[in-house]
Amino acid sequence: MLDDTIHQERLRQNVPSAGLSEILQLKKGETEGPEAAHAAFGYLRGAQEHTAAVEFRFRDGNSIWFSYHLLGSWQFNPSEGLLLKFSGDQIYIVLIRGSNLGKPLKEGSITLMNAGLQGHRVIWVREMTEEEIRQVGDSGPTIDSIEVAQFETNKELKEWLKEKAPEILR
Repeated sequence: MLDDTIHQERLRQNVPSAGLSEILQLKKGETEGPEAAHAAFGYLRGAQEHTAAVEFRFRDGNSIWFSYHLLGSWQFNPSEGLLLKFSGDQIYIVLIRGSNLGKPLKEGSITLMNAGLQGHRVIWVREMTEEEIRQVGDSGPTIDSIEVAQFETNKELKEWLKEKAPEILR
């Protein structure tokens, strides 16, 4: 019971209360560190910096982490989204849907894909609320949804893709 109380308190503390503006601005007394954040994803600032895993954060407060070591092929199709394949004891697919996924951030040349995921610098990717998506608009990347699926065979994977993201198969 105590563990659940601590977990619930941590969730309440980590939920942004003021929306996008709170996420994008440093709080009073904070200094710029090795990490930076955009509404859609967080990343390591230094071009030579790398992280061991990427966290996918869902609107409901749940998260899942995958080691970059397990990241295999990935594909981007603007009409379907970004498809990441993590292979270990099972095959895991992460389908990220949103807009402007390849657009550089105003703060620099990093994008979610180039220098971000490709350079193992993205620390987390998060689903955004409709209000946050409206606030960002066309000025940067937005994440509408993140779907994670697990497969034992490539046949299962292809069937799932045929249903969820058929353009990726072309």
